[in-house]
Amino acid sequence: MRRSRDKVFKKKLHSDRKRESRSPQVSPDISTRNAGADQKPVLSRQVKKLLEGIGTPPAQPFHPDPFQLAALEALEFEDVLVTAPTGSGKTWIAREEIRRLLAAGRRAWYTTPLKALTNSKYQEFSDEFGSNRVGILTGDRKENSAAQLLVGTTEIYRNQLFDSMRGGTDVNADLVVLDEAHYLGDEDRGHVWEEAIILTPPRIRLLLLSATIGNADEFAAWIEEVRGVRCGVVERPAGRPVPLRAAMLLPDRRLIPLLTDAGKLNPEIAEISDRTREERRGPPRGQRRRY
Repeated sequence: MRRSRDKVFKKKLHSDRKRESRSPQVSPDISTRNAGADQKPVLSRQVKKLLEGIGTPPAQPFHPDPFQLAALEALEFEDVLVTAPTGSGKTWIAREEIRRLLAAGRRAWYTTPLKALTNSKYQEFSDEFGSNRVGILTGDRKENSAAQLLVGTTEIYRNQLFDSMRGGTDVNADLVVLDEAHYLGDEDRGHVWEEAIILTPPRIRLLLLSATIGNADEFAAWIEEVRGVRCGVVERPAGRPVPLRAAMLLPDRRLIPLLTDAGKLNPEIAEISDRTREERRGPPRGQRRRY
């Protein structure tokens, strides 16, 4: 029995090696063939074009976008809801308005939905304005709570509103920034943002920031209704500030663009997709092998 099993194993091993020797060898787009030890891999023209310009861009003078300036101007007269893609400069608006208030000896609150984001903003604003002017309030941290600028979670800010109502006092702030304001629609935590907006005294300016509010005008109309204060909407024009480049890494290790220069699906990818779909579907019913 043991000899029989050994024969079967050796026969299978020989068959596998023979099959491997017949399998085609692919040529990747990132080629190292005929390259010496000191030579760099050679990139194909297609991959070079795909990767062109990726990396840290050269430093350029900063010029605010029109939507950023429009938001700052509107904040002088009304609450403002800013909707713009991630990375387009929403935080710059809040930072510049906070800078103006701190210079005038006034106070501000900056709220976020997450403790990690709160910690990040606290460090960012401490570096910008000085740690003596910035405090943080979360469930885990309470530092410099009398500072001109307080950074905390939205729940902590909402709790301060409750405390001020019970004590008959007012929240000591001239501006409240609600970052990630779309959390108002969150099934579990949305009521916190709703309460924060409703209970913030009308004298305090609200600046709401979000990248994902599709019904901004409806949102702003609701804010006006519950606060009795006009709320303007500032939207960044359509289009990403940083363009995306999509590519597909094929089984043969080639990297090819997902789209052509005309914006259509790469024909090679379309062909692979069609072939894969056919393989999954299998042969017609009449041609299937019977066992």
